Amino acid sequence: MGKAGQVLKHVLEKYEVSQYSLAKTLGIERTNVYRWVHEMRDPTAETLLDIVKALKTLNYQAAEEFIELYLRDVLKDNEN
Repeated sequence: MGKAGQVLKHVLEKYEVSQYSLAKTLGIERTNVYRWVHEMRDPTAETLLDIVKALKTLNYQAAEEFIELYLRDVLKDNEN
């Protein structure tokens, strides 16, 4: 499992966005965010878009960094 969880954890910690506030903004249970951050589950592609939108609401820079880091990792994996 993956990259999304690793990147999400990094961004939440760096920008001091709590799992609870992200979950509340997404309208989901905090346990879902916990599972992503601890790589127990990967968010779906649709959920990734929702995460970006929620992060933009909470901290625009966090959203930008999430996109940059996640896509960089995805593109890097596709090159190999």
